[in-house]
Amino acid sequence: MSNTDLEIIVDDPTAPEPDSPAVCSTRTVEIIVSLLLLGLAVTLGVDNYSTGISWDDTGPQPGYFPFYLSVILGGASLFGLVTTLLARGGSSDAFVTRAQLRRVMLVFLPTAAFCLAMQYLGLYVASFLLIAGFMRFVGKIAWWKSVLTAFIFTAIMFATFDIAFDVIMPKGPLEAAFGR
Repeated sequence: MSNTDLEIIVDDPTAPEPDSPAVCSTRTVEIIVSLLLLGLAVTLGVDNYSTGISWDDTGPQPGYFPFYLSVILGGASLFGLVTTLLARGGSSDAFVTRAQLRRVMLVFLPTAAFCLAMQYLGLYVASFLLIAGFMRFVGKIAWWKSVLTAFIFTAIMFATFDIAFDVIMPKGPLEAAFGR
């Protein structure tokens, strides 16, 4: 047997199960995205129509080009929607399974919480919590390593943005207590 015939298989213990039930089909997602894009196109078209979509003495009015771009977006959305609806026995493949959605939510929900926490705690405290939380709960890294890494990263970020470059970042009560 030559070396080219050998196959190395590495099992990922955190990989989603292959028999996980589907949450929604690809066809459903295609229809929803087409409808959302169509809604965006109509909204942009109406708004730009009220701004003005014709030519005047100085050239095109402010809504001229965006209006026609929204018409193109609307046409493409309608084409995608009609194509998906008319496809017989279309793609009933699973767009996402329950196990895959769980993995996506492991990243999405903490990131959304970070955006919300940043409004009340400031950038640096929220970043510290996000990094330490990800390392501990997703990466399964020891608490002391997670906290130390998050602290060092946040301190470097603070020194770089607030001290070295004097960039205005969202502040929370902790930064205000330090007078920054």
